[in-house]
Amino acid sequence: MRLLTIRMPKNHNWFLPSDKHTGSLFSSQSGWEKFCWMVTKSYDGCKNNAIAELGDIHEAITVDDKRFAADMLNQPRPLEQLRVAERERERIKKYYRVILSGNHDDKLWRFGNLVEDLCNHLGCEYGTYTCKVSVVDDDNNLMYKMFLTHGYGSIRSVADDPVRREANMKLGLKRKLQHKAADCAVMGMGHTHRLMIVPPKRELYLTDDGKRISQHYTKYDQNAPYIHPDNRWYVNTGSFCRLYVEGVSGYAERAGYDPMEIGFPVIRVRDGKIQGIDPIYLDV
Repeated sequence: MRLLTIRMPKNHNWFLPSDKHTGSLFSSQSGWEKFCWMVTKSYDGCKNNAIAELGDIHEAITVDDKRFAADMLNQPRPLEQLRVAERERERIKKYYRVILSGNHDDKLWRFGNLVEDLCNHLGCEYGTYTCKVSVVDDDNNLMYKMFLTHGYGSIRSVADDPVRREANMKLGLKRKLQHKAADCAVMGMGHTHRLMIVPPKRELYLTDDGKRISQHYTKYDQNAPYIHPDNRWYVNTGSFCRLYVEGVSGYAERAGYDPMEIGFPVIRVRDGKIQGIDPIYLDV
């Protein structure tokens, strides 16, 4: 865990990629190219873009790993994967603010902290597995906080109805994160490869002044010391990994995982206020 403070203009965008799995035959390089292109361009009329990457930057599966298969003999070895990951990020390193380690990255801990070495090379913060980011403006005033972690477990639902299935998974995401921090307007995790966003939920309530009844809606202060769990943004940050590759049987396929949308989210902040989180789906 790290506590970080990052200065940003009042108008900015956060790009939250995760689970690139460089070196895997299932990692979409064309999807990564689209991501890199978007980061360097104006998004929603704003050019102040920043990147917080939520781990699993490379596949990092060695021959003694239970997930290893003969097909992986055609993949680069883990340390070469790391060098490729560095080259992939070198051209956009000025946008990087923080990178987290993931469960794949941490498998190689006995060789050193490879993600921290990458952060030192790129000149950004190393967020460990989990970090809290206080985002301040140019006058050092707190705009909001983010709780970011690579993540844990799975998010699934066996409901037959797609509406109920989506609702169950969004509730599962919220339950995983809501008790981890009380003062964060954004709570994000990767790991599951799902691209899913749960916005704050406003609720109607009634009051009276002794003469008439008035209606109101719940509100939240995005930089309060306590933000009610229903008033936060929850985000699962997607991945760049395909489920199937012709002629290859990957461990996700063998485990019976369902296909996921490839992509990443973008947080839009204007005048210091979080306006929304957009899912970017990559057609690759």
